[in-house]
Amino acid sequence: MAAARVDLDGKPIKAMTICMIGAGGFIGSHLCEKLMAETPHKVLALDVYNDKIKHLLEPAGSHPWSDRIQFHRLNIKQDSRLEGLIKMADLTINLAAICTPADYNTRPLDTIYSNFIDALPVVKYCSENSKRLIHFSTCEVYGKTIGSFLPKDSPLRQDPAYYVLKEDTSPCIFGSIEKQRWSYACAKQLIERLIYAEGAENGLEFTIVRPFNWIGPRMDFIPGIDGPSEGVPRVLACFSNNLLRREPLKLVDGGESQRTFVYIKDAIEAVMLMIENPARANGHIFNVGNPNNEVTVRQLGEMMTEVYSKVSGEPPLEVPTVDVSSKEFYGVGYDDSDKRIPDMTIINKQLGWDPKTSLWDLLESTLTYQHRTYAEAVKQAIAKPAAN
Repeated sequence: MAAARVDLDGKPIKAMTICMIGAGGFIGSHLCEKLMAETPHKVLALDVYNDKIKHLLEPAGSHPWSDRIQFHRLNIKQDSRLEGLIKMADLTINLAAICTPADYNTRPLDTIYSNFIDALPVVKYCSENSKRLIHFSTCEVYGKTIGSFLPKDSPLRQDPAYYVLKEDTSPCIFGSIEKQRWSYACAKQLIERLIYAEGAENGLEFTIVRPFNWIGPRMDFIPGIDGPSEGVPRVLACFSNNLLRREPLKLVDGGESQRTFVYIKDAIEAVMLMIENPARANGHIFNVGNPNNEVTVRQLGEMMTEVYSKVSGEPPLEVPTVDVSSKEFYGVGYDDSDKRIPDMTIINKQLGWDPKTSLWDLLESTLTYQHRTYAEAVKQAIAKPAAN
């Protein structure tokens, strides 16, 4: 290996063993790739599925990292091996979650159990065995912005103090209990509070990550191709599915909500800094997003239509979008936040991290992948009913 790697304070980085729960998912697959390609660290990869990391798990000798990644097929709900694997590691990263908005309404119990109850043993084992924990939460813990409660014509709605979300000062404001869309955010907030309390009372070394719409290849699924036909993935995969099928993009409630999007490779750089700089990361909650990539969902759809036309060579539809109500799309009990714009002060101060990739560039990279990976399969799936 090249010259000894050092942390942000110039100290040598020691090789470590990482227990990664949810390693087979979108974020986990990109993090495993980075760890294998650029570090000496070992990964105990825990998940129910390994499709997205199969290329890293080829037989011994196939890659220089073959002896540094081990896949353990398990469900953390009911597997006695979990504590032993956490004990074997220096650091545990918990990525496991139900994190698809369509599920928050239709599967609120599964959502709460997955994001709170199932995470409890992970926190407990890390605390009891003095193991460091990096826990992935969500930007949804912020809920609604203060500005959303102001009159629509109030000039204060344009004041960043009323909508930019700060880890240490912004309140967490959710809708009423009957709005089951907040089941996810509430469960995530409660596990954050438990982790924070474990740190305060029992000395747990922890870092909490709040992702703001991480985007890139291998995100979510395409319904009927590598996911259930009736499934509803998150917005980028939903729009990708529409584009691949040459269907109008469905804009929920007019697509007026504002979001920011960050490229997965930029976000993984932030996680690497957390992994390898514990003195700077422990005890902190970090927003990881790109406030420069802020758009309404409608603007996102328009950009994706333009980018996909470029990468696929297909002309856009004459009517590229259609408006649908949230009740029609997600069912009764849906609610939403108006804006999710991260403040980046803490992560910049502690870790010196800033995102680099523009929204256009990350969409071009992601939609190029989506087209190459799925276009032919989607065409075949569309042709099947006609052939019968």
